[in-house]
Amino acid sequence: MHNDGNVVPLHKAATDQATASPLARLPVILLQVRDKAAQQLRHGLQELFDNADDTLFEMADRAQNNVDQNTFFEAMRDLRLKRKSIERGFLEMFFEAFVGLVQYDPTAAAHQAVSYDPAAQSSRDDLERTVAVDAMVAKVLNRDGLALGQLHARLAALLGKRLDQRSNPLGPTLLCEYFMQAGRNLGVEIKVKLIILKLFERYVLSEVHQLYAEANQLLIATGVLPELMPAPARRSTDRTAPDTHASASEAAVKSGGPQIDDSVQEVFAALQELLFHVRGSVAPTLEASAETQPISTRDLLRLLSHLQQYVPAGAQDDFDLRNQLEQLLTRVSVKSGKSRVVGVADEDVINLIAMLFEFILDDRTVPDSLKALIGRLQIPMLKVAVLDKSFFSRGSHPARRLLNEIAAAALGWGACDDYQRDSLYLRIEQVVQRLLNDFVDDPAIFSELLADFLAFTADERRRSELLEQRTRDAEEGRAKAELARRRVEQVLNHGLLGKVLPQVVVEFVQQAWSKVLLLTCLKHGEQSSEWQAAVQTMEELVWSVERHDEPDAALQLLNLVPGLLKGLRDGLSSAAFDPFATSEFFSQLEVLHLQVFERLTPNPEPRVVALETQAPAMVAVEQEIVLASAEEGPLEAAPVALAANDTSLLLVDQLRLGAWVEFQEDEENTVRCKLAAIVQPGAKYIFVNRTGMKVLERTRMGLALEFHRAAVRTLDDTLLFDRALESVIDNLQRLNRGK
Repeated sequence: MHNDGNVVPLHKAATDQATASPLARLPVILLQVRDKAAQQLRHGLQELFDNADDTLFEMADRAQNNVDQNTFFEAMRDLRLKRKSIERGFLEMFFEAFVGLVQYDPTAAAHQAVSYDPAAQSSRDDLERTVAVDAMVAKVLNRDGLALGQLHARLAALLGKRLDQRSNPLGPTLLCEYFMQAGRNLGVEIKVKLIILKLFERYVLSEVHQLYAEANQLLIATGVLPELMPAPARRSTDRTAPDTHASASEAAVKSGGPQIDDSVQEVFAALQELLFHVRGSVAPTLEASAETQPISTRDLLRLLSHLQQYVPAGAQDDFDLRNQLEQLLTRVSVKSGKSRVVGVADEDVINLIAMLFEFILDDRTVPDSLKALIGRLQIPMLKVAVLDKSFFSRGSHPARRLLNEIAAAALGWGACDDYQRDSLYLRIEQVVQRLLNDFVDDPAIFSELLADFLAFTADERRRSELLEQRTRDAEEGRAKAELARRRVEQVLNHGLLGKVLPQVVVEFVQQAWSKVLLLTCLKHGEQSSEWQAAVQTMEELVWSVERHDEPDAALQLLNLVPGLLKGLRDGLSSAAFDPFATSEFFSQLEVLHLQVFERLTPNPEPRVVALETQAPAMVAVEQEIVLASAEEGPLEAAPVALAANDTSLLLVDQLRLGAWVEFQEDEENTVRCKLAAIVQPGAKYIFVNRTGMKVLERTRMGLALEFHRAAVRTLDDTLLFDRALESVIDNLQRLNRGK
């Protein structure tokens, strides 16, 4: 994972486990422990990255100079871009560590382990990181050492082998190692890495007591060392600050935002400076007078709730929120006889939300068929932003996360004729309708809907990942079979090409023994003794039916035949070849050997002479042997080739596993799919849809040519709200410079 765009981990832990020998398979209970732990670790990592933006933003805000401030802002951007690859890399290593349990060798592990000895480090940065990790590990061992020790004992008893502390995939040392290895390509300074490590301790390591408790309970339930006394439960005072911090944040949202902190206020003030030149778009048409007064935030929310009930279900092109609100204010002003306007802060929020949704509805990454649904969220998002200004500065804000999660789930959603029966479309529609119907002024509804939507997408993701893994396994199996087929073709051509041999032997080698060679190559590999024996048997068979002039050829044949027949029978038996066809071939081979022996013997016996009249049909093998391929059909050859440094080829090489792309099939139809695997030979790029089913297959050159003619484009899978906010800020800055 040194470079997420170029290094593609095709063999993941699940694949390794599926192809491992029977002795290396994990017990079912251990799989349950692994999956339960992975779920909690994934949740902890998500919390870490959700809160990393806020932490780094606060550090940037408190920075003493522009250099430090830029360092933290660049770190925020880098972390957003590499968040998914870090999560994926962490879980891959976690799963591989469980597979390694059943293959564990303490002496080998001692050599493979990453050393954290300060004396062994080559730089001050490594030393600082080592000290931080040692402190984190020591804190976990001091706090949860008893539960971890019991878990370690139960794993050793379950596997029936001695394990040391470095071999426990759930231990704090390996958890830290997974995280450091997964994030080693972060281009940030050491002080930022230490901050991220601290977040890892806060959101992942601080909760491992629950992980250890659940793992121990699962093992106890299956009778693994139930006699060990359970570790005492952690006191509530032992738990770290995230829970308190989260509850305080939720309370601030529910209260309507009066407890706004200085950092949130400063962020919003900076946005207001940028919005200065676009003010005045939300005002009544009446002339301002001495009686002009701004409406309160509560009254504004009531007006927005009124508009919320009339949001059109169709396209949003004709629905201009600012224009609708202006008409409402005009009617209120005429009715009351007083000119009513929106306060400056509220107008800035209205303008900012309007511009954010203009970007979202123009964004090509959002599927057109879902833009109408997402567009209907504009008023609920505006109301929550009016209530809570941290909506713009806090990446983990429930409303902001809900919008991002909807957009992320919709990334692979393709247009279809009956899209209104699609489960994802229906779930997003339910979320939108619930907000329009029920959201008045309590932002807690966003947390509830976010939790429900995350549970739904997690189920969808599990199903798609399972099918995607099966697709990868099938494609890798096909690739291995193709490599083996080519190797068998080489062996057959080396042994037969250019020779004149009995037809029955040539047909046997091509139709029967080629299958023996293929299965042996797939099962044991080219370097195995079994493969070498199968190849030698074929060569001996060919030699035994050729014409020979050597004086000792008859003796060689007599010595060769018994071992040859045994090798042929063993090979055909391992390939489950038809017994009747096998018996018939051996009868024909016996006749051929007698005829060869007759030619080589000076004084042939009368019984052998009688066979002279039964000359075998001979064939000259002049064309290369090509075996039938299991492929569904060859990939289309590219009509032209591009230069090695062509930008289209570079785009293909930068595609990372899991990247979403959109293919333009014709003028009206597009297909969205995800890169699931890059399989050799031929560098085949395998694409799946959001359900994990294979939809497309391309060669490297073929894919580059499609990039070259703009028939395919990559989809930006970064957070939608963050992209929209960044774009709006850039536009406002350009506008202010122009003024």
